[in-house]
Amino acid sequence: MSDFKELHDGSLYLPNDDKLFREQLRCQEKLYEYNQTHPSQQNERQALLKEMFAELGEGCYVEPPLRSNWGGHHVHFGKGIYANYNLTLVDDTHIYVGDHCMFGPNVTVATAGHPILPELRLQQYQYNAPVCIGKNCWIGAGALIMPGVTIGDNTVVGAGSVVTKDLPSNVVAVGNPCRVLREISERDREFYFKNRKIDWEKLK
Repeated sequence: MSDFKELHDGSLYLPNDDKLFREQLRCQEKLYEYNQTHPSQQNERQALLKEMFAELGEGCYVEPPLRSNWGGHHVHFGKGIYANYNLTLVDDTHIYVGDHCMFGPNVTVATAGHPILPELRLQQYQYNAPVCIGKNCWIGAGALIMPGVTIGDNTVVGAGSVVTKDLPSNVVAVGNPCRVLREISERDREFYFKNRKIDWEKLK
C-alpha cells in the first residue's frame, strides 16, 4: 500500500506530484498487463489481480478491460465478486466491496473529486473520499457511484443510476440522483423478473 497520507485523509492535494506519479505509473503498468491477457489465461489474470489489488478474496472474476487510476492498488474485494466489461475504479483512495457483489458492464466507482471553486480547480487540486459497498449487492450496467458513498448489504442499484448519497441495506434504488424505490420484499421470493415466477423445486 502507498503511504501518501494526503490520498486518504480527505485533504486537498496536487496529484501531479512526482513521487505520486511514479508510484501510480508502476501500478498502471500492471493494469496494462492484465488488460492484454487472453481469455484462456485465467491463472495469469488471477495472479495479476492479487498483485494489483490491496485485497482480493477467493473466486473473484474481473472481465477485461478494467480501468483503474491506481491499478487496483487501493481496492479491497471480498470473495466471489463478479465484474463485467469496462469496470472503472477511480481508486485514488480506498474502495471496499463486500463478498458476492456483481457489477454490470460500464460501472464507475469514483473516490476522487475536485473543488467547486474555479481558482482551486485551475491549480488542479483534488480530494478523495472512500467508497464502501456491502455484501451481495448488484450494481446495474452504467451506474455511477460517487466519492464518499456507502451502500448497504443486498442492495440493488438500477442501471444508469448516479449514486450521490448513502443507500441502506435491502433496497432497490434507481435514478439520477439515485433514490430508494422500494424495499426488497416477499414478492421477490415469488417473482424474479416482472411476472416470471421462481420455480423453487427446479432450482433445488
